[in-house]
Amino acid sequence: MKLISWNVNGLRACEGKGFSDIFRQLDADFFCLQETKMQAGQLDLQFDGYQSFWNYADKKGYSGTAIYTRHEPLAVSYGIGIDEHDHEGRVITLEMPQFYLVCVYTPNAQDGLRRLDYRMRWEDDFQAYLQQLDAKKPVIVCGDMNVAHQEIDLKNPKSNRHNAGFTDEEREKFTTLLGRGFIDTFRTLHPDDITYSWWSYRFRAREKNAGWRIDYFVTSERLLPQISGASIHTEIMGSDHCPVELQLSDEW
Repeated sequence: MKLISWNVNGLRACEGKGFSDIFRQLDADFFCLQETKMQAGQLDLQFDGYQSFWNYADKKGYSGTAIYTRHEPLAVSYGIGIDEHDHEGRVITLEMPQFYLVCVYTPNAQDGLRRLDYRMRWEDDFQAYLQQLDAKKPVIVCGDMNVAHQEIDLKNPKSNRHNAGFTDEEREKFTTLLGRGFIDTFRTLHPDDITYSWWSYRFRAREKNAGWRIDYFVTSERLLPQISGASIHTEIMGSDHCPVELQLSDEW
């Protein structure tokens, strides 16, 4: 079973850069999107054999998530049930027979860390939501989690120490999540691999590979025996992020 997650940084723009061809090429069972930047009715993009679920932000052209799936979910929910967090289209959860799949676009702390306090509240509430799910069945969380956890996860850790996405506070929250029975699948399978998933559009960062790894598949630790692969598709263009992948064995 193949799962893909991709921050497309505007699905309409990404579609103009070959999204549909990439979607078919990757041939995933679940294809999760973040930062779709769409409202309902702006783009009718469907694929044979898939159904899709969309969570739109109230604010036009902002945030938003989607999941394409080949497999019928038992249930679908949007948001995490807390009004403060549920107007930006940041979370979709599919309940599958054997696991929950959560697509998330984590809020950015922003320049000057002006949204860091909100980000901390989000982290606490989102982690509590994941723990509630995990108490029922294993959880697969994927998306742009807007944090580089360790120094190996970005090109220039020292100069970015107090910048959004690499503050001590954000990194500690990710450590807390992993301490609650979850694993960073890519880092677990590739402990020393320096591979990034996002590059600024400025300063020819992608050309220089001056990037950050901020896109993840995080799963309940007890799913580790079913994980057969985790990879990052740095070769795929179309956004300032590239897709990340998780492979699960077909045997449970």
